[in-house]
This record gives sequence, C-alpha cells and structure tokens, in this order.
Amino acid sequence: MSVLLGRDLREQISHESNVFPITYFEGELADLPGRAGPLHWHPDFEIARADSGTLDYQVGQKHLFLYPGDILFVNGNLLHGVRQVAGTEADPLPIIVFSGTLIAPETGAIYHKYIAPIADCPSLPFVVFRRQDDRYEEVRRLVDEIFACLKGQTGCYEMVVQRNLNRLFEFLFCHLDTLPRFPATRVQLRTQVRVQKMLDYIYRHYADPITLDEIAGAASISRSEASRCFQEYLGCSPTGALIRYRLQTAHRLLRTSSLTVQEIGFACGFRSANYFTRQFRKTYGYAPGHVRTLGK
Repeated sequence: MSVLLGRDLREQISHESNVFPITYFEGELADLPGRAGPLHWHPDFEIARADSGTLDYQVGQKHLFLYPGDILFVNGNLLHGVRQVAGTEADPLPIIVFSGTLIAPETGAIYHKYIAPIADCPSLPFVVFRRQDDRYEEVRRLVDEIFACLKGQTGCYEMVVQRNLNRLFEFLFCHLDTLPRFPATRVQLRTQVRVQKMLDYIYRHYADPITLDEIAGAASISRSEASRCFQEYLGCSPTGALIRYRLQTAHRLLRTSSLTVQEIGFACGFRSANYFTRQFRKTYGYAPGHVRTLGK
C-alpha cells in the first residue's frame, strides 16, 4: 500500500550503507517504556519475528497478535508500531528493514516484474507467517538464516542475505494471488496520509509549544477531523498523542543523557516540572527520577 509523502521518518531507519541497504535490529523493546514504541513509517520493507513473547503489531488500523515463532512482513510507507502484551522478559524481536533495491535496481526488469507488484499492491499491507502453518516453513527458514547472518556477519553473509531475500520475494510473487488481502478504501488511505502528516509535525516539534490548530493545520484539516483521525488510528486525541511522544522521548533521555529531570522535561516540551512529573507518574507508575534508580 504505497502512500507517498514529501517527508517520512526514514532518519529513524538509517542504513549504515546505501550500497547494502538493510538494517538489523534486536533488543529494542527492552529499552522502550512499557515495551511499546511510537507509530512510525518508512519507505522500506520490514520483517519481524516474535521470539518469546506475545506482540501486538499495529499496521495501519489493524492490530495483529504475533506469538513466538510467528513472522510478519510489512510493506513500505505504512504506519506501524509494536507493543509487547505478554511475556516475563522483553522479547528480543529481531527486525530487518531493507530497500527493494537490495534485490534488484529500481530501473531493472527484475524489480519491475517481481518487486513492484508487491510494493505497489494496495491490498497487501502485510503478510503474517504463522509458526504452525506448514506452508510457510520455507519462509521461516529463509528469515531465520537472514537474521543469523546479519547478527554474525561472518563469511559471505551479504550474499546469503541477498539470496534469501530473492527467494523470499519469489515466494511472495508466486503466491501473490492466494495471500490474504486487506483492501483499503479511499477514505482509509486519506486518513492514513493525514495521520502521517500530523504525526510528522508532532515528532518534529514536540519540544515546542504546540496547539491543536497547528497539528490539524499540518494536514490542512479541521480540529474535529484531526481528533477523528487520531482516535481512529491511535485511540487518543492529538494532544494525547503529543504528550505520549513527549513522555517516551523523556524516558529515553533519562536513560541516555546526563541532563537533570527538570532539563529533560523542558527539552521535551513540558513547561512545568510538576506537570511533567504528574504525567510521567500517571503513565509509567513511577517518578522520572526513578528511571535512573532502576537503571532503565
């Protein structure tokens, strides 16, 4: 489901080299407050695997539950995020984010014949490969080897990764007509674009004083329509989404910076130290200073 925007959150998925445009993540959930991250998007494909916990993976407006061994393929330019909902320890959640150009150049026949039909398919926002489904044994083996190669980076790992991604897309292409589809209406697509534009504004200006009018203005819509869009995708108001992101950013800074609690609150857009502390405690169940005590 390709949704084109002038700007995206690709800077959060910065590949080490455009020559080999793939990035491997692992252990991200352990560093996220509540084992949940903000909704984001990027033009690249994403593949994730639940290892030990139960994950609520939101893709667009749909919530998918992944259980240990399940694998999720997410198409590009889609709002998505993950939250762990079960499991005593943080799920390692190995993830790869990669460009289709890793398989073939965009100007080539292979890309246009085999990659573009998947990337540009408006009714294929994601594919779930369930652990218990024997039809997907080949996919699980390919993905497992890709993760192992990117983690170890031994020998000719780049060639193994590229070869396995080729075979994975061959599987997707050959089964394109039988994969579960999730058609989106024009209204849903328009709502997604609006939410992306407003979230983009929040993510860029969270440290500044922001009004509901400014958030709605980022998508050129009314305040009431902005509230409807956020309720539909995030289950909260635009102001609630702003506060949530400010708190998530503050939580990260409390773990990674030497700034004082008051300085962090101010840097994240809270103009009152007391209000920052109240909101933080309300959301996480403990005061900001306790993050450093817990070593989180």
